[in-house]
This record gives sequence, C-alpha cells and structure tokens, in this order.
Amino acid sequence: MPRSGALCPQRFMSFSLVVLSWSQWRTRSLNPCLEVIPGTVYRCMELNLSGIPSDIPNSTESLDLSFNPLKILTSNYFSQVPALRFLDLTRCHIWKIEDNAFMGLCNLSVLILTANPLHILDPWAFQDLTSLQRLIVVESHISRLDRLPIGHLTTLQELNLSNNHIDSLRLPEYFSQLIVLQLLNLQANKISSIFVGDLDALPSQNVTLVLSKNYIKYIELNSFSGVYFQELSLRGCFESSALMQASLQNLTGLHVNHLVLGDYRNIARLETFNKPLLDGLCHVRLQEITLIQISVLYTTDSLSDCLHNIPSVRLVSTDIKEVTPFPKNSSIRQLEFKNCKLRGVPADSLSSLKELRVLRITKNPRYLMRYVEDFQGLQNLETLDLSENTLIVNIYWSSFMEEVPNLKHLNLSFNSKVALPPECSGVSKLEYLDLQQTRLGFTGALPSFLCLGNLIYLDISHSSTHIVTECSFCGLDNLRVLKMAGSSFEGNQLAGNFKNLTKLQILDISSCQLKHIVPSALAQLHDLRELNISHNKLLSLDPKVYVHLHALTILDLHSNQLAALTAQALEDLPTSLKYLDLSWNLFDCSCDHLIFFRWATNHQDILKHADFMVCHSPLDLKDVRLVSFDLSSCHVSKTTVAASVTTLLVLVLFAILVYKYYFHLYYMVVLLSRDHHSTEKEHTYDAFVIYSSEDQEWVTKELEETLEVGVPRFRLCLYYRDFVPGVSIITNIIKEGFQSSRKVIAVVSTHFLESRWCNFELEVAQSWQLLDSKASLVLVVLEGVDKAVVRRKLGVFRYLRRNTYLVWRDRELTRHVFLRQLKSALLDGKTWTEEELKLMLNN
Repeated sequence: MPRSGALCPQRFMSFSLVVLSWSQWRTRSLNPCLEVIPGTVYRCMELNLSGIPSDIPNSTESLDLSFNPLKILTSNYFSQVPALRFLDLTRCHIWKIEDNAFMGLCNLSVLILTANPLHILDPWAFQDLTSLQRLIVVESHISRLDRLPIGHLTTLQELNLSNNHIDSLRLPEYFSQLIVLQLLNLQANKISSIFVGDLDALPSQNVTLVLSKNYIKYIELNSFSGVYFQELSLRGCFESSALMQASLQNLTGLHVNHLVLGDYRNIARLETFNKPLLDGLCHVRLQEITLIQISVLYTTDSLSDCLHNIPSVRLVSTDIKEVTPFPKNSSIRQLEFKNCKLRGVPADSLSSLKELRVLRITKNPRYLMRYVEDFQGLQNLETLDLSENTLIVNIYWSSFMEEVPNLKHLNLSFNSKVALPPECSGVSKLEYLDLQQTRLGFTGALPSFLCLGNLIYLDISHSSTHIVTECSFCGLDNLRVLKMAGSSFEGNQLAGNFKNLTKLQILDISSCQLKHIVPSALAQLHDLRELNISHNKLLSLDPKVYVHLHALTILDLHSNQLAALTAQALEDLPTSLKYLDLSWNLFDCSCDHLIFFRWATNHQDILKHADFMVCHSPLDLKDVRLVSFDLSSCHVSKTTVAASVTTLLVLVLFAILVYKYYFHLYYMVVLLSRDHHSTEKEHTYDAFVIYSSEDQEWVTKELEETLEVGVPRFRLCLYYRDFVPGVSIITNIIKEGFQSSRKVIAVVSTHFLESRWCNFELEVAQSWQLLDSKASLVLVVLEGVDKAVVRRKLGVFRYLRRNTYLVWRDRELTRHVFLRQLKSALLDGKTWTEEELKLMLNN
C-alpha cells in the first residue's frame, strides 16, 4: 500500500502547507467568527478577542465567546446583541462582572460562565436576565452561596456550581424565590458538614440536589427532616463505610424519589459493605435507590432490610456475583442489575418478590451466560429485560406463561442464542418482544410464535433468521410492528410469509438479500404505514406489491438495484405516500425511461435524498443526478451510440484484465481522481469515525450517544451500523466513509496504533487530505497513548490548520472542554436543513 509521503515531492508538500496556512490566516482575519447559522448562531471561540466583534449582527441568538480574554464585563457589555438566547463565556478570564453587564438580554435562557475566576460580582451583575433558565458557573472560585446575586432570577431551572470552593450547604433566603428551580448541582465542592436549617430556603419539592464528590464527615440529626427532593446524589461523599453508615442514620425524615449512593470508578472509598450499612434508610421515604460503582458489594445478602420497602432498587456497576433469596414480604416492584458480575439469571432467588413488576439484568456480556432456573411465583412481573448479556436460552412458551403469566415486555436482544421451539398452548399476554442481534434457533424453519396472539411489537433484526416456512409468523394476529432487518428468505424471495399479519403497520425487511417480491406478498397488509425494503437486491418492483397498501406513507427502497420505475408502477403508488426513498439504486438513464425522469423531476417533494438518485448507466451519464437529467440528450446520433458501445466494451475488457488487482487499483484510482463527483454532492454524514473495535464502548458512549443526541445534532458514520453488508471493506471505507462524510474523526488509542486496518484507514485519510482541499481530520488521542508513537504516526498532519488535534481525559472539566472543541470542529462547514434550523432555534 502506498505511503502518503510517496504521493508528491517533499518540496511541493511544504509549499502547499505554507500556502494553505496563509490562506486560512487571511480568511480568519477577515471574518474571525464562524457563522454557523447566518444571522443567528456564531462561534467566536479562541480568537483572542477582548470584546464582541463589531460584525456580529443584532439578530444573533446564540453566541460562543469561550476561550477569549474578556476579563471584565462592564455595564451594557452585550447591548449589541439584544436577541441572545444562548451565551457561552467559558474560560474567558473574567474576574469581575459589573452592575447591568447583561442589560437588555431579557430573552437569554442559557448562560455559561465555566472556568472564570469570578472574584467580584456586583449586586446587580445579573440584572435584566428575566428569562434565564440555566446558569452554569463551574470551577469559578465561588466560595459562598450568599455572594451570588441571583435572587431575582425567578425563571431559573438549573444552577450548576460544581467544582467550586463552597464549604456550606446553608441556602440563602433568596433561594425561596427560585420557585421553578429543578437542579442544584454542588458536586465536587468542599461541603463537609450539613446542619439543621441549611435547607430551610429550599423552594420546592421538585429539586434535584447533587452533592457527589463532597467529602461529608457529619450530618446533624434532622437536617433533612421534612425536606422533599426529586433526586439526591451522594456518590463519592464518604471516606469510609463507618462514616457513611453514621451519616445515613441522620437522614431521618427525608422524602426523596430517587437516592443515589456509591463511589466512582477512580474513587473507591468504601472498604466494606455489610447489612447494617444502609439501615439509616429505614427512616427515609424513598421511591427509588441506585447503588453504583460499589466494588465491595458481592452479594445481595449484604443489603439492608430497609431496601425491601423501597419500590425500585437499582444495582449498577457492582461486583455482585450472588443473589440470595429475598424476604417474602418485600415491597420491591422494580429491580435492576446493570453491569454486575452475575454468572446466571437468579430466577429462583427472585421468585419470592411477589410485588415485582419490572426486572432488568443487563450489560453483563463477560459474565452472564446461564439461564437454567425457572421463575416461580412472579405473578405480577410485566417487564423482563435480559439484554446485552451472553445468554444461551431455550424459551418454551407454555412453561414460560406459567412462570410469569402477566409478562408483557420481554427483551433478550444482544445475547448469544435464543431457541424458540414451536411447542405452545394457550395465549400469552406478551406484547413486546425484542430479540435483535441475538442468534435464533428454530425461527423461520418452524412456527415459533403460535401462542403470542397479543404480541404488538417484534424485533428479530440481525438474528441469523432464515425464513423457510410460510407459517413462520403464524399466531401473530395482532402484530403492529415487525423488524427483521438482516434476515433471509428461502430463494431470496418474499412470498406469502405475512399473509396473517393483517394489522401490521410497520415492516422492516431491509438487508434481507431479497431479489424478488411476489405481487401478492403484501396484499393483506391494508393498515401498513411504513415499509422498509432498503439494502436488498431488487432489480424491479411489481406495482401489484403495493397497490393494496392504501395507508402507506413511507416507502424506503434505497440501495437496491432498480433501473427505473415503470409508468404503471408510478401510477399505482399509494396516494397517501409522503416519503419515498429511491437513492443509491442502479438507475438506467436511457431514453426508455423518460416517463420516470419527468415524474422524478415533478415529485421532488416526496423524494428523499434525491441528490443521491444518480445515473448508473450509460457510462457517459454515470453519477449524473437524476432530477438534473437533460431530456434533450435522448436525441443522439448513431455515431454517438456506436462510440458509447465501443467505450463500454473497452471498459468491460479493461475491468476483466484488472479484476485480479482490484483492491490496489481501486484505492489508487480513487486517490488520483480526487473524487470530484462525491465532493460536489451533499454529504450524508458529518463525520466518519475510524477506530479500533476494542474502543467500541468509548465511541458509543463519548461520541455516538453525545453527538447524535441533543442540539446541535450530528450524524456519524460508524462501520458496524452504516457500512453496506455484502460490500467489500475497502469500498465501504471509501464510499460510505470518506466520500459521504464532511470530516474524519480518528480515535487514536493503543489498540488503534496496533491495528493494521486502523493504520490503513488513517493513511487513506491523510492521503485524501492532500488531494482534497476541503478535507479535514479530527484527531482524538485517548489517555495512555505513547506520545512518541503518535508523533511518528501523525507527523505533520497534526499541525495542518484544517485539522483539529484533541486529547481526551476522563475528567469532568476536560471532558466538557473536549466535547465543546469537538462540536466546534464538526460545526465548521456544516450546512443545515430546514428541520435542523427549526430544532436549533427551538433549543
């Protein structure tokens, strides 16, 4: 494989870097702030500003001024931007805020002052913030609550003062005016004692109080008497088990819906966990308790009897290996074991919980493998979640209905194997069954759901299911949702497999290798609203397949091999259709399909991803957008036709000759061609993430769950989810990864540097950068990586201005800064759809 340095001479590369740096500096000096949304959202992060740039319009609603040396906020400091709703002043060296500094910002709802040394706050520093809902003053040298002049902020819902120097929990009188306050975060301060009267000014019964990482040594008796909390978090607060026991004894009279106790992964202070440790909770009114990250909790026999009076008990990230029988008079209605060390499902030990409604034993993939015991006596159990383990289970519906007769929700997804023999009698009350990503036995070859007549939702996606019999779904007469992506059908043909699912509303048969659908296959599904047949091998689609689907609103046919839709197929499309995806098909842009071209041009309102509806043939029109097809091109001469045929034959012969060397030639051609076509089209993803499979958990938690949820929302390309099945890895990397993404995120870890594939992807990314002036690389270096190796691997690419080099550390403030910098890098160059603009403005 060619190294990136072999693509051009060293002198040329050096000259290119100089020109690029000068160009970016020149552009930055002319327009210092990034215009994320024209006239509305601006990012002025880390530009060495001493004030608000004069070219920021007064219509601006979101302004990021973080990492600029503002130092002092004087009166009417933000008069230039009166429409602000979001203002970020993180790490701006602000040490003084004068009276009326925020005058005129009556619409501001979020103010972030994190990591500023706030030594002086004048009495009217926050005057005129009549709509403020979130005030974040993390790590800002705040030592006393009564010095915060915020008593008039009656709309405040969240006050985050974590990582400061506050040493007393006594709430000033002004807290009684904060009547809509929902979250008071005092995590990682210096509160060591709590006394009677400290919480007298608590404004409501709906407040969440976070005291985690305060080293509490003393709680006076009755300090919490008559106090009501929505949630109280005391993680990492006690230096020893004895101190924790003594403190909990003095929580008498507390009313709290959810109490969180435990340690952190890097802060484990409890040396023992015995039965009397939580006895103090007997005098606390609790609805839910979470015991988290307690490494010395090995068995449920160590739990206090007080917990049996709490409706919901959650045990998260503990070392529990054994579950002993619970008392028969226990009031527990919801019980969860998450990320523990159970070796088997403790069905027999849990059978005494007569009031149990919800049982979750999840995310134990390295330990939980056995499910051999039977549940007995759980007459009230309605939800059983055993997902994300490594279970091998045989489900016999008849005995299962006897064990848990009222079960309605069963989740066995992301396990090793579940066998569903056809043996059955009676009708189960089960309504929800999730078996996705779990290999199924018998399903497809025999009818496995005969007694699930009340089932509404069934997910067997990517479960290695092969449908042989037409009666595979017999018995599911009330099914509304069926998801079976990644399954397969006998002969790659869909026939009468769904004839009894007359109430079905959502059907997902994507990635099922379908080559043909019998016209009558869906004829009985009159209530079907959503149909996903994407990522199959359909060469054509008979209009009789959907002619009876009068309620259909969504039809997804993308990534098939359709050449066009016939005139009859277009005429028979349901009138209710509002969403039709035909992208990434093999369209034939010959004059035989003029009717289809005209229809596509006139119906772009229902065509989704129309920019990716491109011609596959003839070769002279390859990759031309279908909706831009010039109908006059149909009038061509015989000479043109002959030339096209000759060219096609030459290309076929050439393809045959180079087939053996496809991998290397494909990669080289892509690099040398610079992929002009792909850079002109709209990108599907904001970023393509390259990482080692060993870092999957970090990517899911820190990137996928953070960037794809919230505002702004980004779409990532992840190989395990977005790569096209059945396509070679190199094609997926280039087509689905680099060509379809605006940026590339490289998660550099020790595993990454040791992986041949990861190094290959990084070489592709670096080579791509040299050939594409718009390409940019975001390098995320995890903790523990050898810096010398990183410098050797990344070389000069770390210093390109269009690149972003970030180091991730597992600490709260650095994670906050890391996330902000990462989002800033992804926002650069991003375009927005109308729906995304509305969502940004509403938040």
